[in-house]
Amino acid sequence: MYFYPVSKLTDIVKPYVLFFVWCLFSIASFAQKKNYSYQLHIQPVSSPIKIDGDADDIAWQTAATADNFFMVLPMDTSFAEVKTVVKVAFDKQNLYLLAVCYNGKEEGPYMVESLKRDFSFLKNDNFLLFIDPFDDRTNGFTFGANAAGAQWDGTMYEGGKVDLSWDNKWYSVVKNYDDKWILEAAIPFKTIRFKKGIREWGINFSRNDLKSKEKSSWAPVPRQFPTASLAYTGTLVWDEPPPEPGPNISLIPYALVGVSKDYEKRTPATFHHEIGGDAKIGITSSLNLDLTVNPDFSQVDVDQQVTNLSRFELFYPEKRQFFLENGDQFSNFGYPTIRPFFSRRIGLDAPIRAGARLSGKIDKNWRIGGMDMQTGAVDSAGLPSQNFAVIALQRKIFSRSNIGFIFINKQSGDPPSGSTSQPSDTTKTTYNKYNRNIGMEFNLASSNNIVPGKLLLLKSFTPGVKGQDWTQAGNILYASKKWNLFFQYEYVGASYNAEVGYVPRKDYLKLNPQMTRNFFPKGGIVLSHGPQITSTYYFNTALHRTDNESVLAYLVTFRDRSTITASVLHDYVELLAPFDPTNSGKDSLATGTRHWWNTAGLDILSKPQSLFTYALSFRYGGYYANGEKLVLSGTLGYRFQPYVSILMNLSYSNLNMPQPWGKTSFWLVGPRIDLTLTNKLFLTTFLQYNQQSQNMNINARLQWRYKPASDIFLVYTDNYLPAPFAVRNREIVLKFNYWWNL
Repeated sequence: MYFYPVSKLTDIVKPYVLFFVWCLFSIASFAQKKNYSYQLHIQPVSSPIKIDGDADDIAWQTAATADNFFMVLPMDTSFAEVKTVVKVAFDKQNLYLLAVCYNGKEEGPYMVESLKRDFSFLKNDNFLLFIDPFDDRTNGFTFGANAAGAQWDGTMYEGGKVDLSWDNKWYSVVKNYDDKWILEAAIPFKTIRFKKGIREWGINFSRNDLKSKEKSSWAPVPRQFPTASLAYTGTLVWDEPPPEPGPNISLIPYALVGVSKDYEKRTPATFHHEIGGDAKIGITSSLNLDLTVNPDFSQVDVDQQVTNLSRFELFYPEKRQFFLENGDQFSNFGYPTIRPFFSRRIGLDAPIRAGARLSGKIDKNWRIGGMDMQTGAVDSAGLPSQNFAVIALQRKIFSRSNIGFIFINKQSGDPPSGSTSQPSDTTKTTYNKYNRNIGMEFNLASSNNIVPGKLLLLKSFTPGVKGQDWTQAGNILYASKKWNLFFQYEYVGASYNAEVGYVPRKDYLKLNPQMTRNFFPKGGIVLSHGPQITSTYYFNTALHRTDNESVLAYLVTFRDRSTITASVLHDYVELLAPFDPTNSGKDSLATGTRHWWNTAGLDILSKPQSLFTYALSFRYGGYYANGEKLVLSGTLGYRFQPYVSILMNLSYSNLNMPQPWGKTSFWLVGPRIDLTLTNKLFLTTFLQYNQQSQNMNINARLQWRYKPASDIFLVYTDNYLPAPFAVRNREIVLKFNYWWNL
């Protein structure tokens, strides 16, 4: 086999870069907004509006009205069959929304999971509002509710993605009638970010009706895109400029008490209490300063565990509220496996003392973000105090594209006094004095959303490291109704170091082409079907192939929204380091050994209209060292509308390999129960048993939202050693926070 010298790598990669530059910049020149002609004129209210779920306020009689929704699913070639009427208005404090969602021809109760916030879009009858206050078709906000009154709110980024972890103050009521359900809402101008004087906002409304199996929107959206696609928003025209929100300062203090005990270390129970809080200061109507002192995140959902048979670190998403608003400018820089900044690196192994974050829009074209976080030292681990600073800048170009810049600095203080972490102590982790990353990316977003793409360039700076510390990547996608064509390449240098990022693999060149074709029968139970071909190739810096996976799949989507996918996979791996294929502490395969196998797969997703829903996955085939692997996984759900939702996550992995591994099996069981007594009182209980990590844990959380964005939490956490069954640690916390607008 021929090996390319390292000096040839730049010559190999350069054509991809030039090709992507030419493609991305030539496509980005299309500037026309697709649905600009769909306009809704908004006027100030003529009289007060009471948020009660009734449409009888006098102000609604003269308010701007949007109706004649377009069908998006199952097909996007006609008007919606289910009628929806929307009205909007405003006063000096709030943007008001009225959505009248009429019943279709199908009889039966509304379909909802529960009264819990931020529900699953596909499993609920719901109405959503998408607003783009800068009309840049890239960032925005979403608000809505399901037919039982559960709220939905989130920030929007990258042209149509939604982060539902964002939480803020607004008001809504849903009322059910014999022939319809009505959502009435008031969204304070202090809750959203917008620029003074801009009189045209992007806007769209989305309705999901499970009984009729219909998804619809006011401004038409092609079926291959979500209704959240900001490229297809209509225009909200303000007859007079939106009112300035005035002084916008919020204080969010918290207090907690708790008790914990570590049974493994046999230490006595520890009682603790904390106070701290956040502050939100509106520098302008579109630029926000967030401050935090001694933050606590005890109420955040625990991570959903998975069986890990991978050679690389797993990714768990950020859920802490402080890092979320406009967090995409920091955390979404790069690619899912090349993130120079990953906020979960901050504060999970050391206490956060304080932090500040400035984020938002300067004007329609410029977006800025800056963050500085200070953590304390941990004497027992020899971990010094550390400072994390991030600066991000984004400039809009063409119709929807942008160029982004980022700088990340992690600075470590001196080792804690009395720490044994010295260079000669191999049992302790040593910490670099600093680690820095600088990067630039070009994000393509064509005006019709059909051709997105990205170019990325990163460089790291670490003491004593020079050379091979660069990363570059690029991708381009063509997404029409019938064809989906995708290509991505990545290069990560052997010495590239992102200590505040998520880069699980280094020293590789990756090529990833993908092609999908969709067919649409004119009738019958099948809505669409078609094949998908995907290949992923990894090479080292000498351009020697080390890994590849090729997948041939066939997807069938039925008119009731259920799906079946059959697939065959071929894997090849040349190990670059010793690896235990069970990830359970057994013997390891040697570096340089080669392995290849084939796998057959089947995935089944049920229709979302049922009270009982399921998603099932089956994989059977070869594995490392001529072994065999069987993986059965699935999610089973049942709902007692609208108060109880039960979800069961199951996974069974069976490995049959030669000695010394032999037969190995892992169960992962995770039942979750959401009890929603009202849309303000929630009880969530999550039990997880992970046989691979030999741990069982219980997390129960009672939340009472006694006022908008103000809560009382009671959180109980337990960890057990399954065999012999014994308590490892236990904690109970009572937390109170209050959102106070000055």
